[in-house]
Amino acid sequence: MSLNKDVLSQSEIDSLISALSSVKFEDQGGAEEVSDCRSYDFRRPSKFSKEQMRTLQFIHDNYARILGNFLSAYLRVPVQVQLASVSQVTYEEFVLSLPLPTLVTVFNMNQEMGNAMLETNSSFVFPLIDIVFGGEGRVPKQVRELTEIEISVMRQINTKLLQNLRYVWEDIAGLTPVVENMDTNPQFNQMFASTETVVLLTFSTQIRDNYGLINLCFPYITLEKIMPKLTAQFWFKQPNKGGFQFHDSVILKQLEKVSVDLSVILGRTTITLHDFLQFQEGDIIQLSRQEGEDLEILVEGQLLFKGQPGAHGQNLALQITKWANEEEENHA
Repeated sequence: MSLNKDVLSQSEIDSLISALSSVKFEDQGGAEEVSDCRSYDFRRPSKFSKEQMRTLQFIHDNYARILGNFLSAYLRVPVQVQLASVSQVTYEEFVLSLPLPTLVTVFNMNQEMGNAMLETNSSFVFPLIDIVFGGEGRVPKQVRELTEIEISVMRQINTKLLQNLRYVWEDIAGLTPVVENMDTNPQFNQMFASTETVVLLTFSTQIRDNYGLINLCFPYITLEKIMPKLTAQFWFKQPNKGGFQFHDSVILKQLEKVSVDLSVILGRTTITLHDFLQFQEGDIIQLSRQEGEDLEILVEGQLLFKGQPGAHGQNLALQITKWANEEEENHA
């Protein structure tokens, strides 16, 4: 009888099989729920939201325009600067991506926020230095280390670049950038932990025919205190403090330093080649201009104004009386 009790009947076997099948089905359902989970890399945490990244992109799009205007006025050659990319990487990845040699500038944003980094590579630095020293903006055939004099010049220029950064950050944080250190090897500069998350802003530059790059590196610990301000809600809630007037004043201030070629057409006449060859000092040439008629004033070869001749002290002078009309401009 005991042996018979240990033997399962067919109905009991069918019940066990049915129970196992139901358990297996539930496990499969649980596996489907697990598949909805996303992987997370703790070595590269995503600390900046997409909205914060877009705000930083908007801010530094304006910075690129201001930087282009400043460099064009400072070097007196056309300079184009554009924001190429905005990304968050680790500090180690940023340092390893830099070429050697390059110029790394560590600067303090303000007393509360701390340090950040500006990197200007050789393709940007050498044309700039060559123009400052009176050259045409050429790049050496072989990339070399910067001399002490060149680093000293770049310290002054980078200080001016960082001062322009204050304008676009004005509504978020009051910056007082101060250069603390400059080095040509970024791997020697361990200002942050290698795993620290940073925002990397890359700018493409063009100085005449030379293309270069500028990188701005903002560590998370530097931006952590102002993170709530890097949102669209905060940005658009700010009252309009005359932003357009501010930018206009910045542009006008830079344009005041630009030199332009100003010329005046006193009059026109037609003569023969024979008469031209007979000209001597003291000869009088009769022009078509009538007495009291406005003279044509050209700026960089383009007719823009009309004016009257005169004197200012012991110097000849010209008084602008009106804008040249479109018909006269096309005729010139």
